[in-house]
Amino acid sequence: MDDGSKALSPPTLHDVAREAGVSIATASRALNGSARNVRSENASRVRAAAAKLGYEPHLSAQAIAKGSTRTVALVVGDVADPYFSSIAAGVTQAAEAAQLIVTMAVAEGPPERELEIVKTLRGQRPRVIIVAGSRIEGASTRDALVEELAEYRTAGGRVVMISQRDLPFSTVTIDNHDGAGRLALALAEAGYRRFAIFHAPAEIRTSRDRHDGFLAALRSRGVPDPVAIETGFTRAGGYDAARRLVERGFEDVEAVFAVNDVMAIGAMTAFRDAGVIPGKDLGVAGFDDIGSAVDVVPALTSVAVPLREAGLAAMRLALSEEDGTPDVCLPADVVLRESTPPR
Repeated sequence: MDDGSKALSPPTLHDVAREAGVSIATASRALNGSARNVRSENASRVRAAAAKLGYEPHLSAQAIAKGSTRTVALVVGDVADPYFSSIAAGVTQAAEAAQLIVTMAVAEGPPERELEIVKTLRGQRPRVIIVAGSRIEGASTRDALVEELAEYRTAGGRVVMISQRDLPFSTVTIDNHDGAGRLALALAEAGYRRFAIFHAPAEIRTSRDRHDGFLAALRSRGVPDPVAIETGFTRAGGYDAARRLVERGFEDVEAVFAVNDVMAIGAMTAFRDAGVIPGKDLGVAGFDDIGSAVDVVPALTSVAVPLREAGLAAMRLALSEEDGTPDVCLPADVVLRESTPPR
């Protein structure tokens, strides 16, 4: 009696992967026509598991595969942040060239928001989903996000990340660690020896990579570890960290490295509000080299990242006919400006 009353949910890609004893990404590749990137015995097990469980890809598969959707879904962390708007410009340029339309969703806030957006996007059947933004270490939604994106890919969609290489999808990465290291060495060569770092919580991978790279380079030169102030990964966070540094006293600090430019610009405003002159009383440097880095006074030392190229590269990966396309790592180059004059 109970057997007839129970509503059994349809099998998922996760169920197929578990039955076959492989990862979700492997199951997805085996079922979406990318079996050449999967060992033959694994591909056979996946197909057998799918048949046994009665698994069928998402019902939007046919529509996506036939190309009836002409949209690219771009998921960003903050549409007002110049970092993401520059990436969006590159995505839009490449999409327009391919006669596709870009729709954008903002996943600001907890990782659950990002997962909710991806679930919604799957129902809208875009041709491509691009997710841009720092990965969050230890996010409880990671496995669910992988499954959602893998199911979508199995249905014929394309997935590209612009972030750290954390999820099993094509990824455009930025040289955060070594770029920050080169900045530290350049500032040391300019005569700076005593630093403060304004950084976000360690679970935000972009901040952590830049923090770690800067610290490792200083240690390689025998420079003392900097004063570290944890704050928000935003302009307001930079303002707050600078205010706290001034209240603490900054006699032991010659220059501040904020792990992104919007934080650095917020810090410069706080320093001026406190009567501290950036570039004279205290050096300030950031990371990303957003457009406003050259508009502030003094012009901000930063690490230049080709953000528009990140968007272009993501679209090239998404539109590539080859599955398993190698990831793209974009360089990050130091740009010294008036905010860190030689000492």
